[in-house]
Amino acid sequence: MRTEVREVDVFQVLDEFEEVIQNSKKVPITGKILISEEVLLEFVDRIRTILPEEVHQAKLLSKERERVIQEAREEADRILSEVREEVNRLTSESELTKQAQTAAEEIVSQAKRVAREIKTGATEYADEILRQVEGNLDQNLAVIRKAREELNQMK
Repeated sequence: MRTEVREVDVFQVLDEFEEVIQNSKKVPITGKILISEEVLLEFVDRIRTILPEEVHQAKLLSKERERVIQEAREEADRILSEVREEVNRLTSESELTKQAQTAAEEIVSQAKRVAREIKTGATEYADEILRQVEGNLDQNLAVIRKAREELNQMK
């Protein structure tokens, strides 16, 4: 929820900035506009205060991904441990030895498959979120670069 609020903040500031640009006085013949340095710097500062939060959110998502992967590994290890215990118990009963081996292999295979699915899902989720954050950051940097170019052209 917090990420959505920050994204709205970034886009709101950019919308305001765009409105200032569109409503600025135009310099005849040149096709350029006049915006005070103070106004430009205020928008740059506002964007700078918002961007670190987006970067922070990306880091949190990365940590969450690692946590989910670690939980998947721990769950797989727990399942494997249970399987081994079950195998040991079943193999001690001579007439059920073959059945125990087959069941154990199936359980181990299933545990490994579940662990892979959990890891794959967590990785894909984290990658998608990071891709979205990267796109937002690219858009914001493009606006900042354009504003700085216009500011430098006014010197």
